[in-house]
Amino acid sequence: MEFFKSTNIDFLGKKWYFLSFTMALFVIGMVSLARHHGPKMGIDFTGGTVLDVKFNGPAPIEKIRHALETEKAGESVIQPVGGAQSDEVLISLPLSQLNDAELEKGERDVLGALYRTMGSEAGKTDLNNTSVDGLTSWMVQKDPNQWAGAGAAEAQRRYRGVAEAILHDFRDVAHGGLIPSMGSLSGVAGVNQTLLAALQQDYYLGAFTVRSRSIIGPQVGGQLRGQAWRATLYALLGMLVYIAFRFEWIYGVAAVVAVFHDVLITLGMFSVARLPITLTVVAAFLTLVGYSMNDTIVVFDRVRENLRLMRREKLAEVVNRSINQTLSRTILTSGLTFLSVLCLLTLGGDVLRGFSFAMTFGILVGTYSSIAVAAPMMVAYIEWRNQRSRPSPGRTEKLDKVVRIRG
Repeated sequence: MEFFKSTNIDFLGKKWYFLSFTMALFVIGMVSLARHHGPKMGIDFTGGTVLDVKFNGPAPIEKIRHALETEKAGESVIQPVGGAQSDEVLISLPLSQLNDAELEKGERDVLGALYRTMGSEAGKTDLNNTSVDGLTSWMVQKDPNQWAGAGAAEAQRRYRGVAEAILHDFRDVAHGGLIPSMGSLSGVAGVNQTLLAALQQDYYLGAFTVRSRSIIGPQVGGQLRGQAWRATLYALLGMLVYIAFRFEWIYGVAAVVAVFHDVLITLGMFSVARLPITLTVVAAFLTLVGYSMNDTIVVFDRVRENLRLMRREKLAEVVNRSINQTLSRTILTSGLTFLSVLCLLTLGGDVLRGFSFAMTFGILVGTYSSIAVAAPMMVAYIEWRNQRSRPSPGRTEKLDKVVRIRG
């Protein structure tokens, strides 16, 4: 299948338009990066607290944000999972808002804000947010099933089994972290009427549950940041060596410059959009590096084939012909991938926004750079090299005089 047949677009003739467009994007991105003192880094690299919170109804995002501002956590980020009316959100609190000596303070601040927003019952423990160890200790102390007579170790084992049945099997697995009602616990193995009455006396069911939590310290964030930069640079170096070995070193340099162009411009657009750089975004950048490089190699491979067939043609004409011959393939592969990531960008929600934005914009700029950056750079260098190696008219006259004298 081909979208374009026998096209004859003069891509190299429009190289100055391409260069102007590239410089405009580059300047906009660099100005934004300078203005904001670099890209906005996510918690993966700066450190902080991330909580995945599920509610028993649509998440009251504005109320939660106001409560967090009251806790002096104004830099917190609330991302709904699955749309604006989602019942699940990710709450991120950067390290700058935490006490460096006590990273868990961020989690306590978030939980305090959530309980003030959603309500709590004084003197009782939230069963939707208690742990297996905590519930086991409570049951051992209360001994509602009269298992203490079997020995402390046996009672501990039995009550722990009941706690795991309530919290893991029934609450987390069967109901996604939120127990529907206290009465629904009567069907759980080991829960009798005495235990249920004791639970209703000392516990209540909160309107939310913390499904997962992660705390990243500043040292770990710094290590991840360094590893991300090294991974990107090693990938570029490896591709430079590969292309230089397969083609010629100028081909490799042109391809790597094009990839640097793609990464820097995409990074600049992240700064303009104020999107944070996370580990998933780094994965998108590495994917972009490979995708852009592959597209450039396809063009260069066709150039190498045509150089054998079109020996009398100028290099610029050969490259133009090669780009036109691969244009249909480029539109098919890039277009299909672009449509896929565009769906992620529009429908994937805030959690996938960084990854999908990097892939969507990166595919566009990566396809563009293969045609408008790598190919013109390679042609410009080879023409300059050929012109430099060609004898000048003055040098030719001197050589003729020397030959006549010697003759």
